[in-house]
Amino acid sequence: MELRAYDPGRDAVGLWECKRAFERGLGANTGGEEKEAAYEGKLTDAYRERYLDWVDRCVADDSDCVVVADDGDGVVGYAFVLPERLSMIWDAAVLNEIYVAPEHRGTGVADDLIEAVIATARGQDLPLDRIVLDVDPKNDRAGAFYDRYGFEQWGEMVARDL
Repeated sequence: MELRAYDPGRDAVGLWECKRAFERGLGANTGGEEKEAAYEGKLTDAYRERYLDWVDRCVADDSDCVVVADDGDGVVGYAFVLPERLSMIWDAAVLNEIYVAPEHRGTGVADDLIEAVIATARGQDLPLDRIVLDVDPKNDRAGAFYDRYGFEQWGEMVARDL
């Protein structure tokens, strides 16, 4: 398994496939039919283009902010920590996303990705020396993973429809 910085020319298709699976998993596994439909509904061509453009802008700021896991046949996982210039959002490093394809879970890929993200975050000039992320409380697998790495509850996010 090769872990490396995301290369837009080489990895965009694989990253998008993983991102789409990430979003579908969130919708299907952490809510009811309404949440699943909402997450599925946003995965349009326009969203794909917008997401990949945003990733490209983030990578232009910090080439290490998106790391991919490549099994030789393509991207099977990724981790995305926001670039340092966005650290003021939470006064900390922000782990935006981490995903590993189901067939590669339990193989250490997620461990390698989180360690890469933490190393990137440690290199950032942050208001607070911490990394934060949003984890759905219904996602027990993710919760257990982050517990192993010493993540602790740090407030709660609330939301409302616009």
